[in-house]
Amino acid sequence: MMSHSLQSKFAGILTGDAETGRRSERNRMKITIVAGARPNFMKIAPIIHEMHAARGRGDRISYRLVHTGQHYDAKMNSTFFNELDIPPPDVNLGVGSGSQAEQTARIMVRFEQEVSTKKPDLVLVVGDVTSAMACAITAKKLHIKVAHVEGGIRSFDTRMPEEINRIVTDSITDYFFTTSKFANENLRKMGVERKRILFVGNTMIDTLLRNLHRLEKPAIFDKLGLSNRGFFVLTLHRPSNVDDAPHLRSVILSIVNGVRGLPIVFPMHPRTARVYSHLGLRPTNLHAIEPLGYLGFNYLVKRAKAVITDSGGITEETTVLGVPCMTLRENTERPETCTVGTNVLLGSDPRRISRAMRLLFAGKWAKGKIPHLWDGRTSRRIVQHLLRLEHDRG
Repeated sequence: MMSHSLQSKFAGILTGDAETGRRSERNRMKITIVAGARPNFMKIAPIIHEMHAARGRGDRISYRLVHTGQHYDAKMNSTFFNELDIPPPDVNLGVGSGSQAEQTARIMVRFEQEVSTKKPDLVLVVGDVTSAMACAITAKKLHIKVAHVEGGIRSFDTRMPEEINRIVTDSITDYFFTTSKFANENLRKMGVERKRILFVGNTMIDTLLRNLHRLEKPAIFDKLGLSNRGFFVLTLHRPSNVDDAPHLRSVILSIVNGVRGLPIVFPMHPRTARVYSHLGLRPTNLHAIEPLGYLGFNYLVKRAKAVITDSGGITEETTVLGVPCMTLRENTERPETCTVGTNVLLGSDPRRISRAMRLLFAGKWAKGKIPHLWDGRTSRRIVQHLLRLEHDRG
């Protein structure tokens, strides 16, 4: 069921004379928002909230939410959208899994049909998944403007498919909504005009701050008798960490041996679970569980002693929450989480984990600060920029 607040928003939009409504729609700036995976929806949810607020004020803007279906996720049900307080997508292109080329091709073919029919004024893509790149290419070939939320971030590691997606998407983007000064500098080095770089902040943090009061204690918290700052959260999913069984074994053992007996809650990605199940490891303080929803997972993160991960997005959340974070990667596309926040890159050598643990338990971990404009108002700034584009267009 859709939340009462969202029903009210839609009711306000849909009431009134039908012909007046049709004329109004013709005069509105029509935006197609693209999402391809769960993290994308977390990033676009606050933008949708702000668009509804703008519509409520009488601003001329409308959107259509397109889920490419790039990642099938059994947990992407009505509960997921209720957690984020957004409606389900207007359409799911259902592209499914496959090789990079297969996914890209299917997304482009199906998205071309979508935008050719609906004729948006602008396509807004978010993040670095294949859907963002494929839909940006499709839109540009149809002479539709493209805006990229999280434009300009770079790991400078082209072995990562996401890095290729970022480079290609940014090479054809018209408007860049950026998260940091690092992203701005990367775009300027590409030769992007300053007026097209719109430094707005981080929509993922909008979602986090909006939902802090709604975080839900997962059953595992009481089941394990967890206490604030008395446990670790672990997530691993990148091929470099989980595809090679001996390496994954070494990483897990280094973590287990470094946490001084404290519990480790390990919401396990299916990719990781396939390899982990054959390792034969049964450490008593490591608790592998099914992936959690957004509200339950961040309840744990907020209360953890530290988070160990190879995810980029989680490092942003730990930075804002002031939770120490150890990232098992050689590079990051979010350097501000290290230079300003609480994140430390440990690389791929498991021996670095024990050294980081000693620093943590000695109370010497950097406290960190919140990066500029990560203030919960990023989506408001994005919609304000979009409305200015609509004004210039009209």
